[in-house]
Amino acid sequence: MPQLINLCNVPPWVIASSTFNENPVQIEIDGVRATNRCLFRKLDQEEDQLRRGEIFNDYMSVRFNLHEWEHYNNLARSSIRNSYLRFLSAWGLDSNTAEGAVLKGWVESRIGIRPTFHKVKLTAAHSDEDFLYAHDRMKGSARTNAIYSQFDLLYEFCQYELSRRGHWKQSISLYRGTNDAEEYQVKERGPKKTFCVRMNNLCSFTCDREKAWEFGSTVWKTEVPLCKIFFFSGLLPDSILRGESEFMVIGGDYWVKELLY
Repeated sequence: MPQLINLCNVPPWVIASSTFNENPVQIEIDGVRATNRCLFRKLDQEEDQLRRGEIFNDYMSVRFNLHEWEHYNNLARSSIRNSYLRFLSAWGLDSNTAEGAVLKGWVESRIGIRPTFHKVKLTAAHSDEDFLYAHDRMKGSARTNAIYSQFDLLYEFCQYELSRRGHWKQSISLYRGTNDAEEYQVKERGPKKTFCVRMNNLCSFTCDREKAWEFGSTVWKTEVPLCKIFFFSGLLPDSILRGESEFMVIGGDYWVKELLY
């Protein structure tokens, strides 16, 4: 079950519902845009999306002292170097690492949706399985510099760019390949191989249908509201997650359609 509190403008049980996906409203992390208004004013003045990505990276570097790591001792140096970019890269390799636990922890903290899987299925708070997730989350965030605040800004920048680029109106068709479809919690069944399933609180999709088959023997198609996209390949000028045309999506209940190859 989702937590009853979060740090955004929409209740967690609403965001997690399939109804929200059909009728989404903009999600705003409390205070992020207001306290970083100078960044978004500067972005408003730039027409080139590549340059906007560079502006964002530069702002993050100054805001969180990410460019000054070499001037500190080993412990402080490590915390500064462990920035949002390294966490995104680690997610692209394996979402069940300590870095993946921190990213899932950000969704839990800000959006209020608990993860359903981290190395093993998470069925209840304070269970042995939940302890393993909590251990990875603490281990991953121990040597970081305000990593949740970095993710806050990354999410808001992602939402800004989705609106600014204007490729999609309100949602986007995405695909997910999986080898363990039977392990997902099915909330409801519909006609013609459609299901409402509970997705992990942060999960990966691709916009490339053929690419999805590389990740599992079962491929689902679903409609994802833009406001639930945390990050997508091509958002930043770095090459992070570009290979899979990947989208990192905030989870909850999604209606999916099983595709035939």
